Amino acid sequence: MTAHWISIYTLGGMFVLATVLPINMGVIAFVGAFLVGTLVAGMNAKAIMAGFPADLFLTLVGITYLFALAQNNGTIDWMVKGAVRAVRGRIAAIPWIMFFIAALLTGVGAVSPAAVAIIAPIALGFAAKYHINPLMMGLLVIHGAQGGGFSPISIYGGITNKIVAAAGLPLNPIVTMTASLAVNLAVAALLFVLMGGMQLTRQRSDARNTGFDVPQVAHGQGGAQVYGDAEGESLGEERRTAAQADDSLMDAGPGTQDAQGERWYQVATVIGLLALAVLTLFFKQDIGFVSITIGLVLTLMAPNLQKRALGQVSWPEIMLIVGVSTFVGVMDKMGTIDFVGHSVAALTSPLVAALLLCFVGAVISAFASSTAVLGSLIPLAVPFLQGGGSGDAGVSAIGFIAAMAVSSTIVDVSPFSTNGALVLANARGVNRDVFFRQLMVYGAAVTLIAPVVVWLLFVVL
Repeated sequence: MTAHWISIYTLGGMFVLATVLPINMGVIAFVGAFLVGTLVAGMNAKAIMAGFPADLFLTLVGITYLFALAQNNGTIDWMVKGAVRAVRGRIAAIPWIMFFIAALLTGVGAVSPAAVAIIAPIALGFAAKYHINPLMMGLLVIHGAQGGGFSPISIYGGITNKIVAAAGLPLNPIVTMTASLAVNLAVAALLFVLMGGMQLTRQRSDARNTGFDVPQVAHGQGGAQVYGDAEGESLGEERRTAAQADDSLMDAGPGTQDAQGERWYQVATVIGLLALAVLTLFFKQDIGFVSITIGLVLTLMAPNLQKRALGQVSWPEIMLIVGVSTFVGVMDKMGTIDFVGHSVAALTSPLVAALLLCFVGAVISAFASSTAVLGSLIPLAVPFLQGGGSGDAGVSAIGFIAAMAVSSTIVDVSPFSTNGALVLANARGVNRDVFFRQLMVYGAAVTLIAPVVVWLLFVVL
């Protein structure tokens, strides 16, 4: 067996081990990088550590720290309150409010399961009280979280953009962001129509001057967690913070002071998030340094309020992605990346190779971590992507990245993923077994259909 195949089998074994055992895949990946690097490739520790993605590490720390500050000072609750009051009793608008709030949370730095953990109890509480299809409501929350997940200042977006830039491929983060939002929005609209959403347009609640009579939600309710899924591990602190908040996010009158932070501080936080977007998108500043700087400014403004923010940084998520990236760095130095890319391209056309990678990403991500999939499969596609163009000459790198991004994350509706498990755990007034089967069937359908659709949209066309 060649060194290339040993490293490939090791990567596959890492996914399997992290899926069946409660072990962070990043830990496994670091050990794999050490053993494969030293025993197979003859590398020393310094050469192995050269693959450690320091810039990506800083990006992940900065983004998740800034989001923790926004959650702790009540900015997230404030945004949800304002959005739900704005619909003024229109029941049909509630699923869409939940969709866009979830998208906003992941767009400004929340890991996807953290956004779902915050929004799903509220959304499914509404569903039970106002007779909205709970499956539709839960799926819209998940698709919203995934739809916003590839903004340039988000976790998925930061990871993907760093990997693509390091590979020397053409980079257009706006295309990836727009593709993810558009596909998830289209799927959400289809679900809304098919699952009774149009009938809700004829219903209105008895609105008070403060908004809806919001059901009490159990933030502390737990759900199944996929073993080795760092995205699931990292949402624990966010859920504990949510549990400390007022259970009724919308019952407070307009003049009531939020318990977690002053209004001026929440306004400053929103300004900070906008500044992050402007500085990184238009002035091309490093997102890691900028987010850390804005986080420090907010912390200096209210240091006591932010004591637990550092503990809310998504350390399991960070451990996973930097570990996988380090292992992939070892594979790159061994020449395995080129070997796989050229082998796939030689066996079939680049277009078919792109489709196969989208399928592999979707299937693995339905059971394991989406970030690990993005971190490992995108580099494998580099050799045939570097041909550029489209058709027989090659595959558009920008189109393929968009297709891979969507196909590897949209499948998180599966009940075996953390997002799907959170929706299942928070559904009220349903038969759990039936609800589980519905999520499983829908997740399987998305896993089979989505890669083909996004491949056609972003790679072929």
